[in-house]
Amino acid sequence: MRDLIIAGSGPAGLSAAVYASNAMLDFAVIEKFAMSGGQMLNTYEINNYLGFEQVDGFTLGQTFREHAEGKGAEFISDEIVSIKKIDGGFKVVCAKAEYDAKAVIYALGANPRKLGVKGELDFAGRGVSYCATCDGNFFRGRTTAVVGGGDVALEDALYLANICSEVYLIHRRDEFRAAKYLRDKVEKNDKIKVLYSTEVEEILGDRKVGSIRLKNGEELSVDGVFIAVGIEANSGLVKDLCELENGFVKADESTLTTCDGIFAAGDIRTKRLRQISTAVSDGANAVHSVEEYLIKK
Repeated sequence: MRDLIIAGSGPAGLSAAVYASNAMLDFAVIEKFAMSGGQMLNTYEINNYLGFEQVDGFTLGQTFREHAEGKGAEFISDEIVSIKKIDGGFKVVCAKAEYDAKAVIYALGANPRKLGVKGELDFAGRGVSYCATCDGNFFRGRTTAVVGGGDVALEDALYLANICSEVYLIHRRDEFRAAKYLRDKVEKNDKIKVLYSTEVEEILGDRKVGSIRLKNGEELSVDGVFIAVGIEANSGLVKDLCELENGFVKADESTLTTCDGIFAAGDIRTKRLRQISTAVSDGANAVHSVEEYLIKK
């Protein structure tokens, strides 16, 4: 039985691998995809991670992976199908094999909910983004659109209004679901043009986004489209073991969950800000919590 299994090799899992190596724990990282990096792999340019003025997500993901491998971290290429509580720890059942461990760092992340319109996937990373704070700076002084009606969508529109020349805020309903203070701020912002009862039909462009076509036939010229219609946590494997909140594993900065021995790190856990930097921090905190847990066992 290993000390630890790290589920997932996004920034949280890779950070945990580095710290677990330094702690000389007997552990392995299990990742179903051939490449490490998680959602970073879908990000064309990153300019807000300390030490990297500008880098693409693939390169940063591989840099993280090489760091962990250089520390001696073991990587297992397999898909986890279930996690079961057993005497003394957990059984991590994968498609190819099973692994027992005293503790599990669960870092399988979350995925942005897709809008599901034509052109969305074609222009992902080339004008279509799911994170305004990550990618908004690339559209400084340009025209953008935000799709959604919740707190995140309005926060994104307000954030972009500070750096963009014009922001369309497109919502399919006739009123926002967001908090009143955000609605008030949006209404008072001259740079934000709200389009209620409106839906995007298609995202258009050549090699990058150039415009969006609405279901009413109108076409808007935009340089970027920020989709904020929610995210879906990959929490299914632990939903019967840990308490969830809106689908996310309930855990604070310590990464402690309601199940002793399972630690939630990265986008999968309840948190205010989901960024590469916060995921890396979670990985470090998770290993620290694991060490304390193993000492007490």
